[in-house]
Amino acid sequence: MLKLCENPPMTPPEVGSLTDLAGTWWVAHTKARFEKALAFDLLERGIGYFLPLSLRIKISGGRKRQVMLPVFSSYVFFCGDTDDRYAAISTGRLCQVIEVKDQAGMIRQLSAVERALRGSARLDPYPHPVIGQRCRVSSGPFEGLEGTVVSQSRLARLVLEVGILGQGASMEVDVDLLEPLDERRVERRSVRGMTGVTPMRSNL
Repeated sequence: MLKLCENPPMTPPEVGSLTDLAGTWWVAHTKARFEKALAFDLLERGIGYFLPLSLRIKISGGRKRQVMLPVFSSYVFFCGDTDDRYAAISTGRLCQVIEVKDQAGMIRQLSAVERALRGSARLDPYPHPVIGQRCRVSSGPFEGLEGTVVSQSRLARLVLEVGILGQGASMEVDVDLLEPLDERRVERRSVRGMTGVTPMRSNL
């Protein structure tokens, strides 16, 4: 188990964000528990990548340890040209490479995940089909992030979707910071205590 300082960076250290990386994006479906090893291989080869990692607590031998675990188990996102794709396959750590047809859409979704992690949000894997009301965070450090609310009380659990995986990552947000993404203009209404999300305001 790697120490915190021994984990690969989320993106190559010379780039500020995954949106700074140029090339075609692919999804690497890795062999079990090979996500970090692949990230190190890509880093060594100068290939741009995104490996979202989230801090978790693990209990081993009766002791609690902080570890960084992939948000999306067995997946690493990387970009470049066909030579970079071949280099990734040649590492021997992949089950397959998934082609991304909607490049802009996936980059937008991954950027939301990246922004949440760089803002120190705790993201939990959400490997289920996402249903429910889509909302946008209206203010605060995560202003502008969009996702789907799947539960709420004082805090709403917001799922940031990654459509190509059919999965997402969930985070908690104060319900008062959420506004629905709805084409209709509606009155602002309280959402506290509701099982779904009541539209509050829309300027779309």
